[in-house]
Amino acid sequence: MLPISRDTTPTRLIQRILQIATDKDSLILDSFAGSGTTAHAVLKQNAEDGGNRRFILVEMDANIAQNVTAERVRRVAQGYTNAKGQAVEGLGGGFQFCRLSTEPLFDANGQIRSDVSFAQLAEFVWFAETGTGYTGQADSPLLGVHEGRAIYLLYNGILKDKSVAGGNVLTGAVLDVLPPFAGPKVIYAAACRLGGARLAREGITFKQTPYALQV
Repeated sequence: MLPISRDTTPTRLIQRILQIATDKDSLILDSFAGSGTTAHAVLKQNAEDGGNRRFILVEMDANIAQNVTAERVRRVAQGYTNAKGQAVEGLGGGFQFCRLSTEPLFDANGQIRSDVSFAQLAEFVWFAETGTGYTGQADSPLLGVHEGRAIYLLYNGILKDKSVAGGNVLTGAVLDVLPPFAGPKVIYAAACRLGGARLAREGITFKQTPYALQV
């Protein structure tokens, strides 16, 4: 990993540093992303030498991160029209835009904080399972399907269950009301009351929260 943190450095200089200090599979970190110069240089160098370098950009200002950093990288990758009205071909590649929570999801004892919403935990579960940013609506226990697996989360009354467990325990009755999927299923819940034979028959991999989520 090559750390870079100077946003004012010209793209061509960053690219030269990449040529000297990285190989084609390096991971480059820019902890002060600013306008996205580092990502621009990485994509340009990959385009020139066929590399598969990846980058992690960190930007504290939410407005800059979304409207400046991400927008520049998106245009560089996909192509854009410059100030002279000329079409500039994209360099290829892409990126994921992720937001970090302002507070940790877990308390000092490793339990999920009581004020964590379903949407917040859904984003964490989806990323843990897929390595991608979550783009769903987070209004259903079925978060989505990724590479042939349906990913479910039972948490915080998503099933409108008013019981003590709030529908967060995987039981036969709960399974019957989950959105169906004819294939492998990963289900996150506080506990499971189904036996191993039933889980195998239904193609379910059960993961207990919060323990399966701690990193």
